[in-house]
Amino acid sequence: MPKACAPLRRAERNGRAVFGVSMALSERKKKILAAVVEEYIRTAEPVGSKTIAQTANLGCSSATIRNELAELASLGYLEQPHTSAGRVPTPQGYRIYVNELMERQKLSLEETEAINRSLNEKLGQLDDLVSSVSTLTSSLTNYPAMAIAAAPAATIRRFDLIYIDANTFIIVAMMSNDTVKNKLVRLPVSVGQDMITKLSAVFNANFTGITEDKISSLAIRAAERAVDDTMGLTGVIASFAIEVLSEAQTAETYVVGANRLLAQPEYQDPAKAHALMSYLTDAEHIRELPSVYSGGSGGDIKVLIGPENVAEELKDSSVVLASYDMGDDTKGLIGVVGPTRMDYSTVAAKLGLIARALSERLGAGSQPPPGLDNKLIIKEIKEDSHGQHEQ
Repeated sequence: MPKACAPLRRAERNGRAVFGVSMALSERKKKILAAVVEEYIRTAEPVGSKTIAQTANLGCSSATIRNELAELASLGYLEQPHTSAGRVPTPQGYRIYVNELMERQKLSLEETEAINRSLNEKLGQLDDLVSSVSTLTSSLTNYPAMAIAAAPAATIRRFDLIYIDANTFIIVAMMSNDTVKNKLVRLPVSVGQDMITKLSAVFNANFTGITEDKISSLAIRAAERAVDDTMGLTGVIASFAIEVLSEAQTAETYVVGANRLLAQPEYQDPAKAHALMSYLTDAEHIRELPSVYSGGSGGDIKVLIGPENVAEELKDSSVVLASYDMGDDTKGLIGVVGPTRMDYSTVAAKLGLIARALSERLGAGSQPPPGLDNKLIIKEIKEDSHGQHEQ
């Protein structure tokens, strides 16, 4: 006969869980919650008291465990999909599991060597490397993988303004990254070639080798006065310069393996799967991820669980992100998207290794100190009084 379990503490009976903030739990509750999460990750089926009694080695009866499960549900860490079914973790339950309960997995030497061999095979230009690493990450985790590589800083090296006729000229911008941008401008008024020549000289003298933020309204008005421009030509050229400089700073994004979602039971609903897959294929959505990431050194991990994600399409999913260093105080991101029933420990260990390896290969990283080769840093997202997410 299983021995009786110690009575619950009053503070736990009366306590309530606040999203993102865990109440103090007894060791028994922690073990039961961890067992539910891990069993649900493994099977995708609600977990009952008998299963916990068989797997968690608590020395308690199923009836006692049922009471504990009910308490965890009242605290907001578990929920019961159907009256007769077992329990499944809530986002709050996953959060306390990730923050406090899960074992930080360390990859075996064989796994580490295999990943490093795969990365070494993909060495090359930055674009090729990061896109290839996305493919590798997706295959290693069996989830859709994404990567963001910040574009190298670029400026305009030279302006060429080519006069065509009284109502037409071409702006040509020679970029510092050896690309060329141009635009055909048609005017509702007539302009002489001498004005185009003066504008070319002013822009080459004042608007080359600078970043987008330096092209201010004050600088534009000064250029207008310098050439006695009353037709707005200076503004047209400045707007084009701002546009091409903005485009040059747009991060490259890669998403691989979105169709892997279809293998997960959570995405068997075609409408739900389609909405998430469409979201992942939009580069603008992927570029928004750095705004919710506050990573430290290469390999640090951020986990966003369910409602912690700001995008509606990700409310029922989890995102795990790792930053990598690209040099020149520039960072990139690599991550995966999957169900909240994700094997967080394994995913975090693999992402951390890949991100650190990327940092080293891009010349910005260094070997981690002994014992920290699979460091996992989890940061919570809380809500301020206005309902906005903050780190």
